[in-house]
Amino acid sequence: MKLTWIAPAVLALGTAGAFAQSAEALYVRSLAATCANCHGTEGRAVNGSAVPGIAGLPRDYIAAQMLAFKNGQRQATVMHQLAKGYSDAQIQQIATYFAAQKK
Repeated sequence: MKLTWIAPAVLALGTAGAFAQSAEALYVRSLAATCANCHGTEGRAVNGSAVPGIAGLPRDYIAAQMLAFKNGQRQATVMHQLAKGYSDAQIQQIATYFAAQKK
């Protein structure tokens, strides 16, 4: 009877690594999560939305658009203000993340 806890404990230890993510990966996911309110979960906007989905777009395109918003070269209702809150490095991380997502 005392050994009944061993199997679940061993299974839990064996799968813990599968769920672990690096601090960097979690940080980038948290940056990308800030886009979900408008662009949808994982960058997949709701069909018919006025806001475009950004999942699967080319990294360089996403980064260029974000930098254009940030630098005032591209106007928008909200994005030109939001983009100012990200460093150029964060913009690159966000662009890389969304480029890797499936449409």
